[in-house]
Amino acid sequence: MPRETYTIEIAGLTRRLPLFEIKPGLSIAILNILGDTELVQACARALAKKIKDMKYDALVTAEAKSIPLAHALSVAAKKPYVILRKLYKPYMGAALTAETLSITTGKPQMLVLDEKDIKGIHKKKVLLVDDVISTGSTLQGMRILMEKAGAKVVGEAAILTEGERGKWNGVIALGHLPLFTD
Repeated sequence: MPRETYTIEIAGLTRRLPLFEIKPGLSIAILNILGDTELVQACARALAKKIKDMKYDALVTAEAKSIPLAHALSVAAKKPYVILRKLYKPYMGAALTAETLSITTGKPQMLVLDEKDIKGIHKKKVLLVDDVISTGSTLQGMRILMEKAGAKVVGEAAILTEGERGKWNGVIALGHLPLFTD
């Protein structure tokens, strides 16, 4: 039996997003931009227009699905970007960490800010970037790390927000996904 999908237009492109049940009676549409160069580039251009008047020094995102977006947005906006990793590696030195709870896995996950990146964002203004903001857990983890690093969060941007629409009024986004209940 084919998987149900939700059709959405994002940055002038149409995509059919597969629906996945994350707990009994609740499904979400999954946007996976990995490998979708056309969508990544279109979203980066559209977001770059929306943030062109913002004053920030760097983009910050969490590993992994939003990395292509952060890279493309970095090129479009001519700003550097930092990736918060999910695992600590010895080369990261005196890294900073924060824990989040992923809606897609339902499990806690770690965000790690590499020692070299701490120096690059300390006392700087940063814009947090994600592919989809659902519960806000990843955003909260990013905010915690930015505070620990001495960076100032001046905004949050995503391709899509999800769930309760009014909860994400402050997020710069290209669209919104509903939750799907039985």
